[in-house]
Amino acid sequence: MAAVERLVRSVSSTRTFARIAPHFVPAADRAIHRITHGKVLLSGYMLPSVLLTSTGAKSGLPRRTPLACMPDDRTGNAWTLIGSNFGRPGHPAWTANLMAHPDAEISWKGRDIPVRARLLRGAEREETWAAVLTFWPPYARYQARVEREIRLFRLERR
Repeated sequence: MAAVERLVRSVSSTRTFARIAPHFVPAADRAIHRITHGKVLLSGYMLPSVLLTSTGAKSGLPRRTPLACMPDDRTGNAWTLIGSNFGRPGHPAWTANLMAHPDAEISWKGRDIPVRARLLRGAEREETWAAVLTFWPPYARYQARVEREIRLFRLERR
């Protein structure tokens, strides 16, 4: 593992990062995504990332959220989203949006792709969670800090 990746993993699992990152990472991601016409997400330099456009659960308005994802390398047509909320107590709002309105869109590598989200449960969730921890181990620290079960969503191309 490269020294930079080890440093990023270490920093991203701290409580300080969890307090600070939600205030600047999403805004920076949205700005860079807009400037590069959908080709770049800042967080994509750490992990594969998508820009999720979902429908607000309460407002019904479009909501754009940059998120790390775990792409399904077997098919290329599915992604796992992890509702870690940087290891903070509450579920992130985008998870409620997908539960209320599972049809959404992602920007993936500069392409807009219509998707349908499904909350993972039971054995499927456990199997995917093990893969997520192999993919990005800091998620284990996020889970250890919160009482809630971190939500996992599978997005599939519509």
